Amino acid sequence: MEAERLIETGRRALADSRGALDVMAEAWQAQALARAVGSRLALFGPKELRAEARSMGDIDSGCPGLDHPKVLPGGARAVQLSGIADVRATLAGLALLLGEAGIALVGVACDTGEDGLYWQCIEAMDAADESLDHVHGMLRRLAERERDHDRERDRRGQERDGPFGGIRGPAASAAGP
Repeated sequence: MEAERLIETGRRALADSRGALDVMAEAWQAQALARAVGSRLALFGPKELRAEARSMGDIDSGCPGLDHPKVLPGGARAVQLSGIADVRATLAGLALLLGEAGIALVGVACDTGEDGLYWQCIEAMDAADESLDHVHGMLRRLAERERDHDRERDRRGQERDGPFGGIRGPAASAAGP
């Protein structure tokens, strides 16, 4: 399944979560998807994103992983990741999902009276926040790359057309006044 569809599925599942265990399971799913996207971008993404993506792919989930009671029946959605069609849109969607997961985890942490669950939430929030930092870093790099491409295109256009849009060089004399 394409990354943006998996992210939307995760956002809907998180929004529909009822209770602490559902929220924890969806936070784990979001983190698993972030790691999968990071790993995919580290291998196949734009060169300037690969180091940051590799770091995101290596982040610990922060939640009990494969033994999580809500994850066991269906497994991680992230294994369905088949590709990333639009890197920028995928990263923007992933930023939303991770932010929403973090907010949901804060709610669980504030409502629980159980120390174990509280600390699991704190660890999961830290992992989501670290992934979100990597996503923001990659989005910044993409924006810088686009600005650099725009500047280069503008520079080439000015060399070709001159600073005022006129034709320069030998072709100018053939074109007339």
